[in-house]
Amino acid sequence: MPDSQLRADFVHAMSRAAATVSIVTTDGPGGRAGVTVSAWTSVSADGEAPSMLVCINGGSSAAEPILANGCFAINVMHDDQSDIADTFASRAPAPGGDKFATIDWSVETTGAPMLDALAGFDCELQSAEKIGTHHVIIGRVRAVRVDEDGAPLLYGMRSYLRTERA
Repeated sequence: MPDSQLRADFVHAMSRAAATVSIVTTDGPGGRAGVTVSAWTSVSADGEAPSMLVCINGGSSAAEPILANGCFAINVMHDDQSDIADTFASRAPAPGGDKFATIDWSVETTGAPMLDALAGFDCELQSAEKIGTHHVIIGRVRAVRVDEDGAPLLYGMRSYLRTERA
């Protein structure tokens, strides 16, 4: 049986670690989907192509489409896009039931929606493994977008945060 106190302590401690808010999107035969995440990182800039890692809850409506489509984009949100992050996290209703109606988007190499965001990484699925409740997904980066203006939206202490240069 899981240790509920250990879990509670872990969640509380993790709330102290600020993370960049991103929306992971996909499209293809498995359907178009997107979900707000903070668990993502680069794996390597070297090798055949740069690689990224993202963790997606298996219960998320985006998990199966990402795996079925074999592609995803990690879209790093601007610090003024918390309303969009809330929509993709299902904390706020999507206009007409379509999360993608809240933001401009287009496609690059893989067909995954690239949002109008601070940065975007268009990835081809390389590997996926389910660990506990989450899929740990690694993708090869096929295209990158960067908006030179703005700052990332952060999440920590159980709320959105903004960056301030030291």
